[in-house]
Amino acid sequence: MGYTIKADPETTSKAIGKEVAVSPKNCREICKMLKGRKVEDAKKYLNGVIELKTAVPYTRHKHYIRPKAGVGPGRYPVKAAKAILRVLENAQSNAEYKGLDADGMRVKVAAAHRGAIQKGYMPRAQGRSTPWNEQTTNIEIVLEEVEAA
Repeated sequence: MGYTIKADPETTSKAIGKEVAVSPKNCREICKMLKGRKVEDAKKYLNGVIELKTAVPYTRHKHYIRPKAGVGPGRYPVKAAKAILRVLENAQSNAEYKGLDADGMRVKVAAAHRGAIQKGYMPRAQGRSTPWNEQTTNIEIVLEEVEAA
């Protein structure tokens, strides 16, 4: 599994989280909000979601989701926000290691794709069992330097 785009290694920094045990639907909605933001703004946004202060607007699968103030249908996907924050911090530290200005970068690509399903079973009555599978997500973040105007 690789990255979705080919980026210039001189001006970009990448990080990927493979098969993280979080919902792909929640990660998709968060990643949609991160694209184009500066790294510090993205980290502040994710910390707001983790602290239940900033709601993430949902654009798909939103039929039974209650509206949040100023957002519309939204939720606070804390587990997904923590996983994406971890990958974002890895991309930022990769930029520092390359000698790039890590604080002045912006999120070029934030993508979440379905990962492998971890099989599991739940025992039921009379010797039966029910599938109890866990979804995983592949989270990808690419940061790029902001051009000085």
